[in-house]
Amino acid sequence: MLDLFSSYQIKGLDLKNRVVMPPMCQYSVTKKDGVANDWHHTHYVSRAIGGTGLIIVEMTDVEPDGRISDYDLGLWSDEQIAPLAKIVEDVHHYGSKIGIQIAHAGRKAEDANPPVAPSPIAFDEGWKTPRELTTEEVKAMVEKFRLAARRAVQAGFDTIELHGAHGYLIHQFQSPITNKRTDEYGQDRNQFAVEVIRAVKSEMPESMPLIMRISGTEFVEGGYRIEDSIEFSKAYKEAGVDMIHVSAGGEGQITAAGRPGTHVAYQVPLARAIKQNVDIPVIAVGRLDDAALANAVIGNEDADLVAVGRAMLKNPYWTLNAAEQLRKEIELPEQYKMGFRLK
Repeated sequence: MLDLFSSYQIKGLDLKNRVVMPPMCQYSVTKKDGVANDWHHTHYVSRAIGGTGLIIVEMTDVEPDGRISDYDLGLWSDEQIAPLAKIVEDVHHYGSKIGIQIAHAGRKAEDANPPVAPSPIAFDEGWKTPRELTTEEVKAMVEKFRLAARRAVQAGFDTIELHGAHGYLIHQFQSPITNKRTDEYGQDRNQFAVEVIRAVKSEMPESMPLIMRISGTEFVEGGYRIEDSIEFSKAYKEAGVDMIHVSAGGEGQITAAGRPGTHVAYQVPLARAIKQNVDIPVIAVGRLDDAALANAVIGNEDADLVAVGRAMLKNPYWTLNAAEQLRKEIELPEQYKMGFRLK
């Protein structure tokens, strides 16, 4: 019977458990050069020591103006490879696997002047109105994703995740709220994502799985719903996505139409729907901090992996604590064995 501490394999990625640390921006690149520093090294390696099966490095951007803020990580330059490679090496040393999320913030790039987007529609009052990308610039953007993926492979990451959720650029092209284009990228709102997927896959070894993070529903009036995300997820799968990380929201302020609940695991039904209807492995995320609950998501086969975000910010050793609570015998760091009772 499957549980949170069952091993998992997808293509050449072998995980010792089903626990994922999802991407969470640290806004800690103090030199504003996109280069990872000591904070990032400590932050990610400590979660490897803490037993996490898969760590996904925060949103890392394909160009300087693609950052949410100037304090975000980047992969637009070869100078950014070596510090990330050191993080990868040390995470591997402590028995975890590590991926990286590649992205562009689009109209949500707060420090860009102006930000760019599929259409010149601001996120909300007080936000900058973005400049609409030309068709040629959209094609050039696909190339920037490809080159970022090449650098991620060079850094030694075990997997790559594309950020197609939370109102960032790929999501903006997918959404009827933000994509009002009349060219090919408006006539087929899947096209930008599909081209990015194919470009990124061209740089990845065959054994490396590609993850796509999506918003399963938008929670806003006029936005797409789970029925729509099931359909575009099928297109993503056909283009080469191996696993879908199912989140929600981000393309507008949440309205009464489809307002999400505040209960734990409120996004799990979205993950289950994608898994069942697209026939693809999924990561569930969203208020899954309780070990027994996370374990049930796996045991009930609602998802293949479970992402634990805010709880892992509070506790780098969440996975070790979960094993203790669930009475699961796992390999502990020798230095910490006196602190845990796993039987």
